[in-house]
Amino acid sequence: MAPRTETLAPRVLQPETVHRPREVERLVTGTATSDGAGVKLTRVLTQPLQRRLDPFLMLDAFGTDNPDDYIGGFPDHPHRGFETVTYMIAGRMRHRDSAGHEGLLQNGGVQWMTAGRGVIHSELPEQESGAMEGFQLWLNLRGEDKMCAPWYRDIQSDQLPEFITAEGVTVRVIAGRSHGVDGAVQREFTEPLYLDLHLPAGADLAQALPAGHNAFVHVYRGELRIAGQAVPAGRMAILKNEPASDGVRLHAHAPARALLIAGRPLGEPIVQYGPFVMNTQAQLFQAVEDFRAGVLGR
Repeated sequence: MAPRTETLAPRVLQPETVHRPREVERLVTGTATSDGAGVKLTRVLTQPLQRRLDPFLMLDAFGTDNPDDYIGGFPDHPHRGFETVTYMIAGRMRHRDSAGHEGLLQNGGVQWMTAGRGVIHSELPEQESGAMEGFQLWLNLRGEDKMCAPWYRDIQSDQLPEFITAEGVTVRVIAGRSHGVDGAVQREFTEPLYLDLHLPAGADLAQALPAGHNAFVHVYRGELRIAGQAVPAGRMAILKNEPASDGVRLHAHAPARALLIAGRPLGEPIVQYGPFVMNTQAQLFQAVEDFRAGVLGR
């Protein structure tokens, strides 16, 4: 994958053409909660929205400059049946897992982990002060891939594909493809698009989206307008699924930052118990039993 120095070199971008933009179906306010060893966060995409936003299972946002809110981190815990995508905007977090992987997630970097048949990992802060901010997205795996071998990749900030549009919008392409730029990760079946967008005042951005993909925008700085509807900071806008739609158009009156996430739904049963996401109750019971027996992650 090209480092950012190449990504930002002079190039001819391929503008996205959107003739029939999606509208906002509804705005969602996240739920304040805590996880791990008391890490305070906001659960933006909650379990009741999993079928509506298939293949995405969860989106957590965390952000604080109070170390009491994050210092405990996330000690050893299991996962099976899906992928986690952690995007760190500020701070430092050390990852270790039962498959022998270790990496440091820091400012602007991404950690992409496929739990597959099972992994036990920890995510612990490597700082005692300062700001820690970022997001963790859970992406489902199709049934036949849920028991695949675990996989892990660290993507440092300078390795993340990035470009700037003619209107000055900075687009960081974590997954998928935007304006002819391929993201750091591609997935064949869920086809996720994951963009971090930084829009200056007065800027517009058009992004093509397949009509059948579920999509949402989470604004985390400022305010955006989508088809005339205001989406303020801290809100997730679920975009309408319409057969004739071909993308979304965003406008920022003032500087704004947001995540645009979309993917192809799997249309499979979703059965979840905490960190295990399978297709049937029997598979879920087996995951719990494997963890209790100490064989999950071996």
